[in-house]
Amino acid sequence: MNRHARHVALAQIGAAGQERIVAGSVLLIGVGGIGCAVASYLASSGVGHIVLNDFDTVDETNLGRQMLFGPGDVGKPKAEVAKARLAAINPDINISVIDERLDAAGMADAVAGVDVVADGCDNFATRFLVNDACVSANRCLVSGSAIRLEGQTAVFGPDYSESPCYRCLYEDVDESLENCAGNGVLSPVPGVIGTVMAVETLKQLAGLESPRGQLNLYDAGDGGFRSITIAKRAGCPACG
Repeated sequence: MNRHARHVALAQIGAAGQERIVAGSVLLIGVGGIGCAVASYLASSGVGHIVLNDFDTVDETNLGRQMLFGPGDVGKPKAEVAKARLAAINPDINISVIDERLDAAGMADAVAGVDVVADGCDNFATRFLVNDACVSANRCLVSGSAIRLEGQTAVFGPDYSESPCYRCLYEDVDESLENCAGNGVLSPVPGVIGTVMAVETLKQLAGLESPRGQLNLYDAGDGGFRSITIAKRAGCPACG
């Protein structure tokens, strides 16, 4: 427990909470700018089992914001490089890799095998797939995204009978929304979002409460956070 003495010293976590973190498991969808920050803090905090799902390779344009990668990693599989970096950060944890695009059945199996899911991927099709699997398996979903100087986070589930899911916030028609590849993103913004997601994921593992039905918006332009309420959508195809 020496490594985690500062967690143990927290009244909200203590030895019991840290033991839950060490015994916990997380599926991380996407090892990009957001995912690198999430994974780094989960590993350094002692999460017992981290499953990395990413089928992409490192590109030179990733290096400004995806802090687990360096110039020598260009062309290599992101998930495998991240696994090696995280093992160096904390050799006492278990790290698994899923380096393929998961279909509905594969996603359902991956989600059902962990305690919490953290989604930092960059497309709506995957986000909807992750959400649907989390609803079906009653798993908590910590979601985050970033573009330009803006980002957002939200925590969904695991009780979807009363609280909204990701599909209550976005519908299929929103798939045409902008992405950071075409619009750019300030390098530290995904890190800010990933750090907030790591906080929420650790809270879930430690047994702490997080607000449900709340979308947290970050604007690096004015340096502020604000929150809006997410209503449970009638007729939602996932949780309705």
